Amino acid sequence: MIEIRWHGRGGQGAKTAALLLTDVVFGTGKYVQGFPEYGPERMGAPITAYNRVSDTEIRVHSNIYEPDYVVVVDASLLHVVNVLAGLKPGGAVIINTDEDEETVRGHLGGYTGRLYLIDARKISMEALGRYFPNTPMLAATVKITGVMEEHEFMGAMEESFAHKFAKKPEVIGPNMQALKMALAAVAE
Repeated sequence: MIEIRWHGRGGQGAKTAALLLTDVVFGTGKYVQGFPEYGPERMGAPITAYNRVSDTEIRVHSNIYEPDYVVVVDASLLHVVNVLAGLKPGGAVIINTDEDEETVRGHLGGYTGRLYLIDARKISMEALGRYFPNTPMLAATVKITGVMEEHEFMGAMEESFAHKFAKKPEVIGPNMQALKMALAAVAE
């Protein structure tokens, strides 16, 4: 089983990304969970969301305390939340940032584990013309975790976008472009 914990701020789409991941992975025949942790969230407040993906039935129904992967949608949270809490040995952190690796590792207290950096702001602005970090972060998460094949992911997302944006089909192409750009930009 692969467990993923998402950290973001209200309004950035971390919850939406976790739920979209659930939808697209479900189509592969795997068992999957996706859920947010609710509290007194408001726009801009720290939020947490979770995913579990498994080839066998998932019998646990709690928050994820020892994730395999941590996805940080807003790097300012590195100074507010202990995003590394409970990260399994051999796990990985995926962070939306334009900072270099050395600087980010400094923010993480010298963390020496696997670290993936992606500039979701740049990708979002180039592809969508607005800052929606969840789309690039979702693509990066799929690529890094390997929860599904990239071509399956892209096909499932195109179907999802066609349904979600049925009344705004002009946004489907830019969102697909953001996914493609993020898949190409991922580097450890």
